[in-house]
Amino acid sequence: MPVLPVYDPLDPATLEDPYPLYKQLREETPVFWHKRMNSWVLTRYNDCREVLRNHEAFARDRRRVGEDVPEFRQNLQSLDPPQLGPLRSLLINAFRAQDLDAIADRTRERVMKIFESVADESEFDWIHRVAAPAALTVTSELFGVEEPDLHEYADIADAITRRMDAGLDPAVIAPGDFARKQLNALADEWLEHDEGRPGLLTTVKETLAASRVPDHYIRNTTGVMFNASYGTVFAAAGNFVHTLLNHPGTLDEFRNETLLSSGVEELIRFDGPAQATSRIAAQPAQLGGTVIEPGQAIITLLAAANRDPDEFPNSDELVLDRTPNRHLGFGWGPHACLGALFGNMAIREIIRCLLQAPGTLRQTGEPVRRTTATVRSMDFLPVTFGA
Repeated sequence: MPVLPVYDPLDPATLEDPYPLYKQLREETPVFWHKRMNSWVLTRYNDCREVLRNHEAFARDRRRVGEDVPEFRQNLQSLDPPQLGPLRSLLINAFRAQDLDAIADRTRERVMKIFESVADESEFDWIHRVAAPAALTVTSELFGVEEPDLHEYADIADAITRRMDAGLDPAVIAPGDFARKQLNALADEWLEHDEGRPGLLTTVKETLAASRVPDHYIRNTTGVMFNASYGTVFAAAGNFVHTLLNHPGTLDEFRNETLLSSGVEELIRFDGPAQATSRIAAQPAQLGGTVIEPGQAIITLLAAANRDPDEFPNSDELVLDRTPNRHLGFGWGPHACLGALFGNMAIREIIRCLLQAPGTLRQTGEPVRRTTATVRSMDFLPVTFGA
């Protein structure tokens, strides 16, 4: 019998570069049962997209299969259509009402000030000196809230990110749930303290009464969205800079403004933060000839799907003008990321800042990957603008 590849998402080699293993899984065992995670795992693009698209067969709301979801975890991500509709509509309209151009301007100002502060340093950590503060500033600007303490918020975000790997390490559940409650409490403060500042939260509060959405969903979703925004920009800022540093000359290609939009999408496809997301079968289904029983969990390996050559020619190459580019880096279907446009904007502005930086960014040492499986990000990336 053939020996199947071993998929351990937290293995150091996999954290460093999961894409060779993803390729092997796609080719040899595209749909397989992972005993440790008690779940089916999908690696091909079409299978993953079908699960994300077909909310009737594959549920996000685990209450549909009889599981309990405590109130503090009930939010946008724990609902399926049609119940999802009113809340999602409320938030989509709130996002559309924001002045992204003004937020982009303030993002550039913040990042350029950070660059000025580190310009003469022989080495600095891109992740904690640039990615984290930039992500927190731009997210606070979007929501129209006072920026939390960076170190305190980073601890909350880290615990929530690690909680996503509960199927691999149950020890992360308790600290992750505690951090989620801290985040909800922070959201309560924002919602109750009405300063009338322009931003997403003010727009939500102004339109909430007509939405008929239960209060706890708004509170919990506010925290979820804030953290998703921070976490996406934080992780993407590390990943894409690491990608650019390892593809000499690519940053200069972005001087062609026509490549900015498609190039950012390609950076997300090539090495985006979202490695996987899960669903649960609500009815019998077949994927790749494999029978999925109701109640069984399914993990869609988004990052493996984003390197599927059947959907993306030359999938292991960085192609800044790739089109079409229907990647799954921001999900797909009814649970596709609401803040995708915002996330792309933040990445574009950081790239613009790099093109105007006081020197050429270069790596000065070995980076360290964060030991998280669901979200791919860096813990340490030593760089300098010096000669």
